[in-house]
Formats: sequence, C-alpha cells, structure tokens
Amino acid sequence: MPSSTRKGAQKDPKLADLFFKDDPEEVFCDLHEIGHGSFGAVYFARNSYSNEVVAIKKMSYNGKQTTEKWQDIIKEVKFLEQLRHPNTIEYKGCYLKDNTAWLVMEYCLGSASDLLEVHKKPLQEVEIAAITHGALLGLAYLHSHNMIHRDVKAGNILLTEPGQVKLADFGSASIASPANSFVGTPYWMAPEVILAMDEGQYEGKVDIWSLGITCIELAERKPPLFNMNAMSALYHIAQNDSPTLQSNESDPFRSFVDYCLLKIPQDRPSSGELLRHDFVRRERPPRVLMELIQRTKDAVRDLDNLQYRKMKKILYQEKHNGPMGESHEEEEESERASCKMNSLGSNHSIPSTSISTGSQSSSVNSMQEVLDESCSDLTMMHRDCDSEPESSAHSKKVNPRPARKECRGRLWLVGREIQVTKQIHEHEQENELREQMSGYKRMRRQHQKQLIALENKLKAEMDEHRLKLQKEVETQANNAYIELEKLAKRHAVHCDKEMKTTSADEKKFQQQILAQQKKELTTFLDNQKKQYKLCKEKIKEEMNEDQHTPKKEKQERLSKHKENLQHSQAEEEALLLSQQRVFYDRNCRGFKRKVMVKRHEFEQEQIREELNKKKTQKEMEHAMLIRHDESTQELEHRQLKTLQKLRMDLIRLQHQTELENQIEYNNRRERELHRKHVLELRQQPKNLKAMELQIKKQFQDTCKVQTKQYKALRHHQMEVTPKSEHKTVLKALKEEQTRKLAILAEQYEQSINEMMASQALRLDEAQEAECQALRQQLQQEMELLNAYQSKIKMQTEAQHDREQQKLEQKVLLRRAHLEQKIEEELASLQKERTERIKHLLERQEREIDTFDMESLRLGFTPVTSVFISIVWTGPPLPCWTSDLLRSGLVLVRPGRLSLATDAHTHINTHQTETHTPERKTHTRTNTHQTKIRTHLKRRHTGASVLVQANGPAFSWGVCH
Repeated sequence: MPSSTRKGAQKDPKLADLFFKDDPEEVFCDLHEIGHGSFGAVYFARNSYSNEVVAIKKMSYNGKQTTEKWQDIIKEVKFLEQLRHPNTIEYKGCYLKDNTAWLVMEYCLGSASDLLEVHKKPLQEVEIAAITHGALLGLAYLHSHNMIHRDVKAGNILLTEPGQVKLADFGSASIASPANSFVGTPYWMAPEVILAMDEGQYEGKVDIWSLGITCIELAERKPPLFNMNAMSALYHIAQNDSPTLQSNESDPFRSFVDYCLLKIPQDRPSSGELLRHDFVRRERPPRVLMELIQRTKDAVRDLDNLQYRKMKKILYQEKHNGPMGESHEEEEESERASCKMNSLGSNHSIPSTSISTGSQSSSVNSMQEVLDESCSDLTMMHRDCDSEPESSAHSKKVNPRPARKECRGRLWLVGREIQVTKQIHEHEQENELREQMSGYKRMRRQHQKQLIALENKLKAEMDEHRLKLQKEVETQANNAYIELEKLAKRHAVHCDKEMKTTSADEKKFQQQILAQQKKELTTFLDNQKKQYKLCKEKIKEEMNEDQHTPKKEKQERLSKHKENLQHSQAEEEALLLSQQRVFYDRNCRGFKRKVMVKRHEFEQEQIREELNKKKTQKEMEHAMLIRHDESTQELEHRQLKTLQKLRMDLIRLQHQTELENQIEYNNRRERELHRKHVLELRQQPKNLKAMELQIKKQFQDTCKVQTKQYKALRHHQMEVTPKSEHKTVLKALKEEQTRKLAILAEQYEQSINEMMASQALRLDEAQEAECQALRQQLQQEMELLNAYQSKIKMQTEAQHDREQQKLEQKVLLRRAHLEQKIEEELASLQKERTERIKHLLERQEREIDTFDMESLRLGFTPVTSVFISIVWTGPPLPCWTSDLLRSGLVLVRPGRLSLATDAHTHINTHQTETHTPERKTHTRTNTHQTKIRTHLKRRHTGASVLVQANGPAFSWGVCH
C-alpha cells in the first residue's frame, strides 16, 4: 500500500503500470456527486480534453483497514483491465490523488433497481427477460474466463441510452474459479457462498443463484427475506428451501427462476445453458428496453413537474398566509418522525463491504414507500440535454445534471443535491448494521486466511517430512551401492589373488611331476643299464658254454642281441617317456579341472555373498520404508487433528460472534421501538390538547346557542308576564340556565375523560401489539440462528468424519501398495537370484563340458561329472556330513544346504567327481552310495535316505 499517492504506487513497477500518472483534477472537470455509499462516492464528470462524459468512483484507502482497502482497489483495477465485452462496464483507467483512487468508467443511465424505484411497480416479464438476457451474456463471458461476479443484483445491472445491459460493480468479483471467500450482498448470496468456509469452494454458479434472486426482485420489487434481518436472512438461505416466485407469472418465467435457484450447485445450470432457456429465447420487441427507458424518463419528468408545482404552492402559501399553525406543524413533524421510525425499524438491508454497498440504498428506499411518497421531493430523472428538449416552462426552471453511478446510481435523478443528501443520511443511519456486517465478513475472511495459512504450513511441513524421508532413502541406496562396490572390489582382489595362487600351485605341481618323472627316468635308465649288463653277461656265458659255434657267428649273435636289447630298451624308454608325457598331460588336465572346479566354487560363493548382501540391504530398505510409512501416517493424523481443531475453534468463534451480533441487533430493535413509543407518548399530549380544544370549541358553540335561546326566552317571558312577576321569572330562567350549563360542563368533562382514556388505551394496545410482534420476530430469528449453527456444527462434524475416513482409506491403500511393492521387489530379487545362479551353473557346466570334450579330443579319459541328490529325512544333518561325503576316489561337494524343519533336511545338487576309469565308474559310485548309506544309518538309526545320482554314463537311485 502506498504511503502517498503516486510516490507509493511507483515503488512497485507492476503496480505503477495500473495507474495513470496525470493529475485527475486537471483531466476531469464538472464533477457532481451522484451517489454515496460506504466505499466512497460516485461522481459525474467530463474529460477536459476529449469532452467525454464519464463516471468516477472515488475510493479512499485511508483510515481503518488501510491495507485491506488498498488490496481491494488493486484487485478491482486488475479485474476491470481484463474485461472486454459489450455486456460488462467499460473501464477507462484509474488515477491516484491524495490517498484516493479515481476509478474512471463509462457513463450509464441507471440500474434496474432505479427502474423499480421510479415506477413503484414490478417490471413486465418481457422487460425482465431482456434484462436477464443481457446479464446472462455478461456472466457467460466472465465464467468462460474462470471469473466470478459474486454480487449480481438489480442495483449492479446498468442500462445505457441505446438499451444495452451492462454488468457493473466488480469490487466483490473473483479473478479465479473456484473461490471460497465470504463476499456479496446477504439477500442475494448463494448457499454455498454462505457455507464456503465450512463446506469448501464454489464456482461461477453462485452468480446463477443471484440472477434468480434478481429476477424475483424485478418481479416483486424486492428480493426474498428482505423484511428479515440480514444476518437472519443468511441463516435462512443456508438451511431452508429455495425461494420461489410469489406473484402470478408465466410458466417459462417460473421455470427459469426455479432452475436458477436449485439448492445443489451441481444441479444448477450454467450461464450457457440458461441462454437456451425458453424464457430468455422468447420473442420480444427489439426496442423493449429503449421504450422502458423512455417511459422512465417521462415518469421522472412528470414527478419533477409535480415537485415544482408543490414547492411553488408551498412558497405561495407562506408568502400570503404566513407560516403554518403551530399545531399543524407539530402534527406534520410527528408524522415525519413516525415515518422515519417505521422505515428504520424495517430497514435490515446490510450492504456488502465492497462497492456494492452503495447499491443497497436503492433496495432500502424501495422498501420505504411511505417515506418516498410523503417526501416526494426525492424524484428521479435523467435528462439528455442534447437530444431531448424541455417540455414545459416549469421543467425549464430545473437544471438537471447528467449522472451515472456504477453500482447503483440513481441516475435518473433531477434533484441531485437532495438525493445525495438523503443517501448520506441513510448511510449514517445504517452505519451500525453495516459495521456489524462488515465486521462479520472480515471475521469470515480472516478465518479463511487462518485456515489457508495453516493448510500451507501443514503442507510445507509434510513436504519437508517427505523430503527428509526421500533423502534418507537416497542415503540408504547410496550406502548400499557403495557396499556392493566394495564387495565387488574385494571379490576382484580375491580373484586376482586366487589366480596368482593357482598359477603358482600349477607351476609347483608341474615341477613336482617333472621332477618325479625325471627321477623315474633316471631310475629307469639305471635299471636298463643294469639289465643290459646282466643280459650281456648272460649271453656271453651262454656263448662261452657253446663251444661248437664259431667265434664269428658268436660275435654276430652277440651283436644282434645287443641291438635287440638296445632297441627294446629304447622302446621301453620311449614308452616310459610317452607314459610320463601322458601322465603329465593328464595330471595337468586334472589339476586344471580341479582349479576350474575350485574357481567355480569360489564364483558360487561370491555370487551367494553378493545376493545375500543385496537381500539384506533390501530387507533394511523395506524396514525403513515401513518405518517411514508409519511416521508419515502419524504426521498425517496429527495434522488432520490440528486442522480440525482450528476449524472447530473458528466455528465456535463465528457462532459466538453471530450470537453476539443477533443479541446486539435485538437490543437495537428494542431500543428503536422503545424510542418510537416514547416519541408517541411525547406526541400524545399535543394530540390530546388539539382534540380537547376541538371538544371545547363544540361546547363553546353549544353554550352560545343556549345563551341565545335563553335571551330569546327571557325576552318572550318579559313580554307575556306581568311586570310584578318579572323578578321571579328571571330568577327561574337564571336557575334553569345555570342547571343546563352545569350539565354541559359535566358532559364536557366526561367527554374529555372518555377521549383521553380511549386514546391512552388505544396507544397502549398498539404499543403492546408492536412489542409482542417484535418479540415474536426476534424469537424466530434467534431460533433460526440456533438451527443454523446446529446444522453447521453437524455438517462440520460430518466433514471431520469424512476426512478421518478418507485419511484411513488413504493410509490403508498406501500401506497395501507398499506391501505389494515389497513383495514384488522380494520376488524380483528371488527371481534375479535364481536366474543368476542358474546362469552361473549353466556357464560353469558348459565350461566343464567343453574342458572334458577337449580332454577327450586330446585322447584323455574324461573326468566324469556326477550329480547326486540326497533327501535326508531325520534329525538335522550333523557337522560331520562334509567329512562323511568325502571318501576314497569319490569327492562329493555340497552345493546348497537348507534346513526346512528339524525333521527334514535337503541337500541338493551335490556334484561328485571321480578319477576312476570309465568302466569302473558305476561300481565305484555304487560303493560310494553304499558308504553314504552305511554311515548315515550307523549315525542316525531309523532315518531314511534317498540317494539319486546322474552322470554321463549312468542313472540310478536307491531308496532306504
């Protein structure tokens, strides 16, 4: 809010663009006040540069609620800037001057409420249809842009000279839909606006309700419940059935009004649907509104001429006869005071806090027919000086001022100064009611702001809570990722270390075999030498014994034996080397196969460790998610409880304020009635004195007649009676006259007493009847308030129950989704575990098969792979199982051990390796199966064992 006019506005560039920087007092001239209300005043003005006639609404943002007033001005200016439609008031700009905003708009003739006030009778259906059609076009435009007027009534529907209907007074309008503020004029408010804070938001269909009430206003001269207190009217609208037309109207009109006043907003039609209604689409003369405007001008002109003649007559009488008599003047003063009290007592129209406040004056005046008819100086007329000449000499003496008021303006007025003075006087009289309603609206808006602020605070708290939980989840995920990375690195290091160890063991194993073979070869060669010498000596001995054989032949035989022996030794040596080479290659292949199997075991251990780690991490994550869900659930319940507590506190405060306002209103009505009665009692002696004077005059006239009759009788008696009897006759006549005068005096006193008693009794009875009627009315309004508050309380409790049930359903659904997510993730993890183990085993099996096929291709007997499945039924397997399954040439390596129960243990996929020749595999395996069975039976008496083995060359199974 600016501290000063232009300087303040220029501090914010966005706000500075909303206002013109020129001095409005230089731009506009001929300013004449044409309307007055709580918002300020409306002026007729003329643009000094373009000579254009405009209407200016001056709104001050000084005094109480300065910030709120400034925000309302900003909101209305922004709203008006967006309007571009022939059925909405044209906005021409805004100026700031001395903490006052000058809102400049197009000039219109008057409002639909002014038509009712001028003609003192309802409008015709065809005229109502034309006005309603124009208003619907404007509302359809607003609703299509998600805007809500929120103060539709006859005083805010203006008419232009060509008969164009314009929506005006956007001080209560909402620039967004839906909305939930408590604004508007009470009698025209839709139920959902009254219950906005209790039941939620509303949309543009609130304008449809107000339009239906406006139709009733145009057809019956005032809206429903207008004779009721404004606060009581709010309670009545909120909980009772929709109003209906009371007058005899056509079926399309009645259907249109009932259609607009459907209680449930969802059932209520939109503005577009109403434009297709038969009542709006019915045929009507194209100049119906122009003819209505012309009739209104003629009526105002006639009233103006009548006013002139009455004033001229009054001035003429005062000039020739002097001032009126005291008693007559006092009587007129008494009548005016009584009229004033009656009008104040029935004036319950509480204007809205926005610009629409001023429009209430027309509605108030429409109720004050007695005051308007008795004080006929308040005439209304708009005169177009350029197009319509004056019709009489009397009217030429009047100097009418063109005038226009945006939200209500009495734009047909000729006696402008008198009318503005009357508006100011009414504004002062209604100030208490207006302040009460304004305070109530401020309280409702403040409550709404508190609820919104709390909701925003709770939402921010929930967002912060969720962000904290999200960070915790991300931290957990990052830690899990880091742990898996560390595990992968550790596995890689172990693999490198194992590979190096394996390589060193392989070299060592090869060196041992080579050294052993070298030793065997050396021994073999030494044995060959020894054997060669022995054979050589044996041959020599045999040759020496044979004396018959020639020496040469012996030499040849010896040489041949040497050659054979050498050849045989060479073959044996070659065979030994070949066997050593085969042995070396076979053992190297076997060692490599063992290394491969050991590597496979290591890989299986690694993948099991990794998968177990993932499972543990996933379980920790799930536990954390469950903990988060529980904390979120606790926070949601706590927030809902806080919100509901604040709502109940605000409702209690609202109900307390409503009760205090009702009590204050009741006291004020009783004080007003008491003042009226006191005034009547004060005026009673004057009235009685006048009536006493009248009776006294009657008795005086009677006495004069009797005196004349006495004189005539005395004269007659004097003539017919002798002179000596004159004294006696005169004495008798004198006594008779005295007796009759005494009777007249007694009758006079009796008449006076009877008149005073009857007047006092009549006054007491009337006052008692008024008091009784007022007490009944106030009691009904108090009962209506109690019923309304009880309904609001019940609705709030039902709303709280619905919110609680909704939260419970939300919590259960979220928990079910979380559990489903956990199950899916565990299933996915188990599936991943199974697939990875399966792929690993398949890969390892392919590697083994490839290695065995390569060994077979190289001519080595393949190492047989046997898979044995043992189902052990009995006590849990002891720790010596691994030692038991390792015997002789068969090595059984357990793959996975799972303890199902104490009585059932399953050992699956035991891979056996045998180094026996293929032809002996079946026997050795059977022997091994027998060993397993024997040991298990010996250690666990009464246990049953099922051993199944599958190998490349056999398949067998034994059940014990």
